[in-house]
Amino acid sequence: MTQRVDGGRVSVDRGIDHVRHHVGHEHGGAALFKALFFTLGFALVEAVAGVWSGSLALLADAGHMLTDSTALGLAALAAWLARKPPSTRHTYGLVRLEVLAALFNSLLMLALIGYIAYEAIERLREPRPVMGGMVMVVAAIGLGVNLIVLWLLRHGGDSLNTRAALLHVIGDLLGSIAALAAGVVIWTTGFYPIDPILSLLVAGLILISALRLLRESLHVLMEGVPAHISLERVAADLGDIAGVRRVHDLHIWTLSSGQIALSGHLELDSFDDWDHILHASRERLDRIHGIRHVTLQPELK
Repeated sequence: MTQRVDGGRVSVDRGIDHVRHHVGHEHGGAALFKALFFTLGFALVEAVAGVWSGSLALLADAGHMLTDSTALGLAALAAWLARKPPSTRHTYGLVRLEVLAALFNSLLMLALIGYIAYEAIERLREPRPVMGGMVMVVAAIGLGVNLIVLWLLRHGGDSLNTRAALLHVIGDLLGSIAALAAGVVIWTTGFYPIDPILSLLVAGLILISALRLLRESLHVLMEGVPAHISLERVAADLGDIAGVRRVHDLHIWTLSSGQIALSGHLELDSFDDWDHILHASRERLDRIHGIRHVTLQPELK
């Protein structure tokens, strides 16, 4: 680490290696690629079965899985690109790609929900015959596949990108359960409207999570303060350090999942204790708030 004093200002420069140390984290790429393989393979099977059996619930689940394949492909690509080291052109690397992928996936999910709702309403107006036995068998297999994919992603990291992909898979899981239930009801009672009714129920459940993910992605892109961090508390903790008179121009934002950045100005009694204050500030921000990428500018009143 080198320090530079210029006109009463001290800056800390660790170069590109410093940024690489903070942003080079696991993005769950391996789990995403495995999940993509399972999801894409069964989506094609389920789509054919849905057309053959006439089940909207199966087609909706196949649609989920096909969009999941796109979502997982984008998420895996973003995870791979996010691991590339920072450069002089992109000093934070490409970690923001995972947030963009999460945003796109949430929008894709909303579009799919709209399509399912439209088709379900049409089928409630004009019920169509459905092959209940085939729906049950295919939905049961799909449920098993989704459980495998869910397990892979649950153990593949906790980035926003992985959580976005996980949301799609949870939607698939609910879709498989709904399709299985629809198949059972149709097989035992011949009540065809249960197929679009359960499809609407699943779409409503997924809508809540999709909107939450969309809001969180937009919050990150707008560089909002992370929800679990209090700006006032951080300012107070920095102000309690001996030698610090006041904290101002404090900014906290998310680079990517688990990567929080901070910049701020510290008014000091004297520059003489700056080394100690800088070390104490970094240690306190890391220990209490989990903030490791810190840029602080000292100044005298």
